Amino acid sequence: MEWIEIIILIVSGLLVGFINTLAGGGSIISLSVLMMLGLPAPVANGTNRIAIGIQTLAATTSFRQQKVLPLRKAVLLSIPAILGSVIGAWIAVDISEAVFERAIGVVMLIMLVFILYKPQKYIYGRVHITAKPLTWKVYLIFFMIGIYGGFLHMGVGYFLLAGIVLGAGFDLVKANAIKVFIVLAYAPFTILVFLWHNQINWKYGLILAIGNVAGAFIASRMAVTKGVDFVKWVIVVVILITSADMFGLYDFKSIVAGLLNH
Repeated sequence: MEWIEIIILIVSGLLVGFINTLAGGGSIISLSVLMMLGLPAPVANGTNRIAIGIQTLAATTSFRQQKVLPLRKAVLLSIPAILGSVIGAWIAVDISEAVFERAIGVVMLIMLVFILYKPQKYIYGRVHITAKPLTWKVYLIFFMIGIYGGFLHMGVGYFLLAGIVLGAGFDLVKANAIKVFIVLAYAPFTILVFLWHNQINWKYGLILAIGNVAGAFIASRMAVTKGVDFVKWVIVVVILITSADMFGLYDFKSIVAGLLNH
């Protein structure tokens, strides 16, 4: 492995950790980089889970230390997500990414509308919901999100944020804390599935994780100190950039390939 590859993995990991902790969709960066470095899509998908798992451990620890993680609700929501993620990971061993990138682009734009239109309804939380027990519909939603997360992690943060804010009533700061906890909870199970199918490159995954952890730590601190509005605008910017790539306005993979060739 050349030094330029190590630098690209760490820098991309830093961006991914920051974006995933505050919003979601950062895995478009890491998946693109891993594939440009020569990994097949299924192996890139599996390798990315190593960095994601370590990243969410760092972010969850930070949110927990800052006392913004509602642990009981997070554990309850993670149970159906874990079950779904195992199913999704088994499906993912023979993955085709193009259709899903388009689908995520549409979902991101829908999420953008929710964030910008009557944001008090979607991002600032609804206390009357947080005080109520979770319904079977919420558990079903998180089971379905878990299937997607196990299948293709990219963009799962938006589904989780939507489910946590709209279904459980938490504001974006607490929702982000719950989100990373849920991903941390199901990550080991998906990693085991990819390991079983020999679809993980440990060297790339662990180097990528160095950047992910740094980005996750920075983002978790900023989410608490800067508040809901800061998180909202980070999400808006990330959605616009990521959606532009998915709809072909620019090609992030070509940009990475150009850097590697130089």
